Amino acid sequence: MLAKFPKPNRFTKQKSRRPTTKQIIQRKNQANRIRGSGSIPIEINDVRIESNKLMQFWDQKKKILVILAHPDDPEFFCGATIAEWCRQGHEVAYCLLTRGDKGVNEHFKADADIKQVREKEQREAAAVLGVHDINYLENEDGYLVPSMALRKDVTRVIRQKKPQILVSCDPTNFYMHDDYINHPDHRAAGQVAIDAVFPAAGNPLFFTELITDEELYPHGVEEVWLSLPKEPNLVIDVTETWELKIQALLKHRSQIGIEEAFIERMKKRYTEDSTEENPRYSEQFKRIIFRR
Repeated sequence: MLAKFPKPNRFTKQKSRRPTTKQIIQRKNQANRIRGSGSIPIEINDVRIESNKLMQFWDQKKKILVILAHPDDPEFFCGATIAEWCRQGHEVAYCLLTRGDKGVNEHFKADADIKQVREKEQREAAAVLGVHDINYLENEDGYLVPSMALRKDVTRVIRQKKPQILVSCDPTNFYMHDDYINHPDHRAAGQVAIDAVFPAAGNPLFFTELITDEELYPHGVEEVWLSLPKEPNLVIDVTETWELKIQALLKHRSQIGIEEAFIERMKKRYTEDSTEENPRYSEQFKRIIFRR
């Protein structure tokens, strides 16, 4: 006699196959050993692993190049993470594609040239985080486009600085929130940065004059970290360095408006799973690791 099995009920609750946090850590550590990088925090299947518990991002010190559009973008987009990298001894440099000469808060009255004001603010803000290498490409604020000429300029910087890690922003993210459109310069900066990383910076057949005229040879980036990601795969707990981020942003006096109100807004950006009494803060990225 054949055994009778009940018909499957589509309303029957199935056992979850979601991996445990321990399994995720084991899988990620195994993948990192294969890739040669250190254990880092990740977000897989909505499970967040906190960076302060696994804070060594890489086994060795890295050269990190941050390519963004304006002064203040590094601090706003990923300042707390940059502060942590500097605390760990990684070498961080900025390449800003404009000097932000069209961005002034309505409460700020500038007596000097706005470019000079913003350059001074950026220098002071970066120093709070531990960054002292700041470079500018002289593009007009508000008119940034990912042209071939700009791609060549960014490729030049990558070959000069030779970073293992490149940080920019997600060019596919048009709408940050329901009440905010991402600045076109932000998107253009992210687009030209990733286009320079691949395929141009590491390929000798791209911009050959950089080799023949400037002796800048191909350089391959190991990882790209995109801030303001549309689809993050990395969520970092930056509670320990959030205050440093705020202190750095306060140096951008032409941008923040009324200082007390700005501090209050920043302190309210705690994660949904924390409280105002016991706040925790995070920064998100899309992390891309190139196969070698």
